This record gives sequence, C-alpha cells and structure tokens, in this order.
Amino acid sequence: MDQYKGKKGLRDMWPLVKQKASREHHILCLGAHSDDIEIGCGGTILQLLQTYSNCNVTWVVFCANGARKQEAVTSAKRFLSGAKAYTIVTKAFKESFFPYRGEEIKAFFEQLKTRVTPDLIFSHCRHDSHQDHRLICELTWNTFRNHLILEYEIPKYDGDLGQPNVYVPLSKELCDAKARYLMEEFSTQRSRQWFTEDTFYSLLRLRGIEANGTTKYAEAFYGRKIVVL
Repeated sequence: MDQYKGKKGLRDMWPLVKQKASREHHILCLGAHSDDIEIGCGGTILQLLQTYSNCNVTWVVFCANGARKQEAVTSAKRFLSGAKAYTIVTKAFKESFFPYRGEEIKAFFEQLKTRVTPDLIFSHCRHDSHQDHRLICELTWNTFRNHLILEYEIPKYDGDLGQPNVYVPLSKELCDAKARYLMEEFSTQRSRQWFTEDTFYSLLRLRGIEANGTTKYAEAFYGRKIVVL
C-alpha cells in the first residue's frame, strides 16, 4: 500500500456536521479505479475544500498500477490542494475482477475503518453496471454503518445513469477546473471515445437543470439513508 500525505490551510468552518468550528472533519473518498473519484465527485470536493477550512481527506483508489498509479496520485494531489490535510492510498487489486477478490478487498475495508472515522463518505453507486464499482459500494455500506454516505455516478457505455436525489450546484469555474484536471492528468484515458470534456460538461449541465439552482451546473448523488438529528 502506498500513501502520500500533504497539508495546506483554508479559511472557514464545516457546516455539514453540527460541531464546533475548531473540530477537524474527515472526508473519505473511495474509487475503484484511478479516475473514478474525480469523475464522480471531483467538483464537489473542489467546492468543499474551497469553502471550508477544517477538512481532512482520505482518498483511496483500489486499482492503480503503473502509469495509472502515477496519474491517480498526481490528480488526487491537484484536487486536494485546498485540504487542511490529506492522505492518498493506492492499492493494486486486479481491474474487473473485484467480485472475485472480495475477501482481500473486504479485509482492506476492515483495516480502513480502524484508521479513519469519516463525517462524509463518497463512494460508487449501488446500481452502477461495472462490477468493480458495485463491490466497492456494497463494502462501503457494509463497513461504515453510522456515517453519511453519498453515492456518485459515472457516465459510461452501459447507460446506467438513474435519478439521483442529492445535488451540489457548482460554478462554471469549478466545472472548468474539474474537466481541465481530468483531461490533463489522465493521459492514458484520452484515447477512449467517452473520455472527453463534453462528456463531463454534459452531465454537469443536465444535473444543473435538475437541481434548478443558481448555477447552470451540478453534481448529483444518491443519498440512500440520511439521518437528520
């Protein structure tokens, strides 16, 4: 397991949890593959870290090998530059074989829950057609039972986009940054017909219409179980 740590200050306080501003809060981001987190919730991460000062982030990529590992680390550092502190963890589970490596991945989740106590978790969607994504989602819910979990979406060939119920409006500037970081940091993916700026903008625009907020763009999530205190 490889870990990379960094620190940088911000300005304000975290409003999602009713605690004193002096308390640091922890975001856990889980992605099966090197670009999943960035595609699914990259804009929201940029928004949170731009707005709130006391956020620590643990960023876990379960399949990152060779050039894809370096891309994962470099991209994560860029998205997390506004965090008070961050830890990037890369693993090397075999791509597309996660259901057949379930015991090993489950064991890692058991280790992870002893090391982090997140206030907010971003993970894959239950209805995602990719088998690796679904397993990460299943183990997220199995492992973290007293936490706020938001499931992100990823556009793909399978056509599995659904009807999310949680929206985060984003400025055009943040959407530009998200798309630019993705295109600049993941050179191994640029040959794929779906990995284009207009793919990312189109989903951001569609969710922005649904959010009916003050901006034209948004990222959307599935909040399956939210406890309001």
